[in-house]
Amino acid sequence: MRRVLSVQFAPCALFVAGVLALLRAGSFQGRSDWRAVPPERPATVFGAFLVITVCALLLSLLLQPFQVRAVRVLEGYWDRWPLTAELASLMIGFQRRRWNALSRKADAMVRGDHARRAQADARRRLAAQPPVDVLLPTALGNALRAGEISAGERYGLATLASWPRLYLQVSERAAALLRSTRDALDTAVNLCWSCLALTGAGTLALYDEPSSWWLCGLGLGFAATAYKGAVTAAQSYAGLMHVAYDLYRFDLLEALRYSLPADRDAEEETFLRVSDQFLGRRGADLPYDHRRTWRRGSDPGGT
Repeated sequence: MRRVLSVQFAPCALFVAGVLALLRAGSFQGRSDWRAVPPERPATVFGAFLVITVCALLLSLLLQPFQVRAVRVLEGYWDRWPLTAELASLMIGFQRRRWNALSRKADAMVRGDHARRAQADARRRLAAQPPVDVLLPTALGNALRAGEISAGERYGLATLASWPRLYLQVSERAAALLRSTRDALDTAVNLCWSCLALTGAGTLALYDEPSSWWLCGLGLGFAATAYKGAVTAAQSYAGLMHVAYDLYRFDLLEALRYSLPADRDAEEETFLRVSDQFLGRRGADLPYDHRRTWRRGSDPGGT
């Protein structure tokens, strides 16, 4: 219920309330009368609350199946249409220049405490980025891709193919932390879209009222703030993905009834073959080991 309220309902309610305020002010018909926006009678207050609640619920139900798409658009997967594909190429070039600048700063010879702190910050930011040859057009896309292509690959597992399976093996404590971080990401993304949509509606309603254009700028500011929050949450989520593979990759093998590897080389070979199976590639089958007692939700942290 908390996820529904925060991730879906609240952003939709914000958009509906904003559009209702524009309608009550008469912004779409002429000059806005903002004094008419606050309801004066209890019945009007209840009616406005009911309209916002019902419309927000219906809108959230309608948009819920598109949650993954809402995130992916902000990530920068724009290659489907020629115009957006060209924009993606331009923005990837910008991201590469930023990546190269961070790399030069991280590798430079520096002196002085301030320069060393700046270099440490550059190295931290660079570590949260994917390799330069797989950069996406946006900061959100790169924050998530950093986890998607490296969390499992460090051990030979294809992250995108193995993550849904490994997620089911984590402890309740780890799952709760992952869900909370993902909810924060989805909430920020939806708030960003809500503020952008409300800014668009405000632009249509207030284009002939220059004195009210600051409201559109305020909407863009809120959208940018929500987007920055989404990037921060994505970086935290990518970090948690790395932790999940560190702690639970062997639980995945036990759930699949495969023997545990004896050393690091055997581990990488095993996970490479498991990844081939996940990806539907033909390869040598791994022998099953049904002698082990597998405990679902076991916590390697001892809790």
